[in-house]
Amino acid sequence: MNIHPKRIAILGSTGSIGTQALEVIASQPDFFSVEVLTAQRNADLLINQSKRFRPKHVVITEETLYPKVKEALQQLDIQVHTGKEALLEVVKIPEIDIVLTAVVGYCGLAPTIAAIEHGKDIALSNKETLVVAGELIMALAKQHQVNILPVDSEHSAIFQCLPGEEINPIEKIILTASGGPFRGKKRDELLQVSKAQALKHPNWTMGAKITIDSASLMNKGLEVIEAKWLFGLEAAQVEVVVHAQSIIHSLVQFEDGSLKAQLGLPDMKLPILYALSYPKRLKTDFKRFNFLDYPQLTFEQPDMDTFQNLSLAFAALQKAGNMPCVLNAANEIAVAKFLEDKVKFLEMSDVIADCLAKIPYIEKPSYQEYVQTDAETRRLALELCGK
Repeated sequence: MNIHPKRIAILGSTGSIGTQALEVIASQPDFFSVEVLTAQRNADLLINQSKRFRPKHVVITEETLYPKVKEALQQLDIQVHTGKEALLEVVKIPEIDIVLTAVVGYCGLAPTIAAIEHGKDIALSNKETLVVAGELIMALAKQHQVNILPVDSEHSAIFQCLPGEEINPIEKIILTASGGPFRGKKRDELLQVSKAQALKHPNWTMGAKITIDSASLMNKGLEVIEAKWLFGLEAAQVEVVVHAQSIIHSLVQFEDGSLKAQLGLPDMKLPILYALSYPKRLKTDFKRFNFLDYPQLTFEQPDMDTFQNLSLAFAALQKAGNMPCVLNAANEIAVAKFLEDKVKFLEMSDVIADCLAKIPYIEKPSYQEYVQTDAETRRLALELCGK
């Protein structure tokens, strides 16, 4: 038995990653305890989670829901907080060992910085943090000697392939992509696709924003940028291959030509567990992969003419500076407007491309310049979407 369970803060506990993380924690009570839970507006689920896991602190960022959460938990020894600023404060609590950033989008950046500055290891599910400000985040992590532990299945796969290879340079990494629900489709077939069609991912169960990103291949584009910072690579060292079965989660190629891969069923609980338990592997009863159930594993090139978001992400990474921040902000607005039926599926790429062309380039942005770039890009994207 682990005498001192690892104390965890989950930012975004009511989302897809957050709820699965709590399943993992519940299955390993000797190794993990919950210190902090946060949610934006899913008060009912947050209340239920809090009653079950008894964290010391709870944050509901939507302030109108604070009275409801406060009243529901008033008989328990739980401190309830509200507002976005509360996220920056709870990650500083001395008792926290690791912060799982499971919120979606740019809003994960500031609390991640606060957590790093207070010496917390980061289990990173919020890929936008490194997309927007990767250079800043990795420098802070080095300065404060904290681990950035990837939760994305693809980056976790790379991370799992690297132990024992510290003296061996990476030649390249290969990120696998399922291809999403529209794999093999051409542009003329995607002109009128519906929100419902885009939300039907063939392999993974995720939140709406990430599912749309997967359908447009922007999710893979964001992962390419994230991988550059996580593993210290150049853009030319990151390759994307479509692997429809989602069994090989990604691969590393070394300078001698050897390839290492991490395989498993498409289940996010395994990469979540590895990030939380690192460097240990804990025994689980997760369903095991059987090669005989998958007699054929296929691979193909991504169609970047049809799915232009992936090529836009590579272009933003190549130019660097504040361009990945522009890419992310424009995409967040475009996806939101697609989910509101205000723009069409292929028009999302047009909005992003226009923003990349029109927002002023900053080669070495400060944190405040990232904030300004994000705000300026969102204003422009809203205009392009017709608000």
